[in-house]
Amino acid sequence: MSNMDSHKKELTPEQREELLSILKARFEKNKSRHKGLEWAKVQAKLDANTEKLWSLNEMERTGGEPDVVGQDKKTGEYIFYDCTAESPKSRRSICYDHEALEARKANKPENSAIQMATDMGIEILTEEQYRELQTLGNFDTKTSTWVKTPADVRKLGGALFCDRRYNKVFLYHNGAESYYAARGFRGSLRV
Repeated sequence: MSNMDSHKKELTPEQREELLSILKARFEKNKSRHKGLEWAKVQAKLDANTEKLWSLNEMERTGGEPDVVGQDKKTGEYIFYDCTAESPKSRRSICYDHEALEARKANKPENSAIQMATDMGIEILTEEQYRELQTLGNFDTKTSTWVKTPADVRKLGGALFCDRRYNKVFLYHNGAESYYAARGFRGSLRV
């Protein structure tokens, strides 16, 4: 067994219990985000997927406030998005991806959205997912969020981000290596 195998992404029983209680309270408090879904069924899926629970804990730890936003009818998987009102605090001031981080000569940010999401075991929201999230509430009225950028845009040095202003959701572009104190990223996880 290699050294990497011994570092499984698992929580202690105490961490699991604490996280499940936070997730359950959020689930119960925000029923409009997941009409018709039952917490007991969500928890059964989480209990069977310890690595996904670790990823949800990373989402929570970095300020994402993950919650269930739906269920895939084909696979039965529950879909979690970061549902914090503003872009998660611990995930701001980052450029879009590792390539952009490497391209910066000076004043490099500490990390990139894509790398952080990968490390956490989650996917960065697509524009479509971001717009779907915005139908469940008002998010990013003061901040903005990097979204998955199509390869043709990224190849030309750009990256996309969204926010909500004037009660509308906007999609913008920036150089992928740019970073701002008010821009982070939101993730999704399927369990």
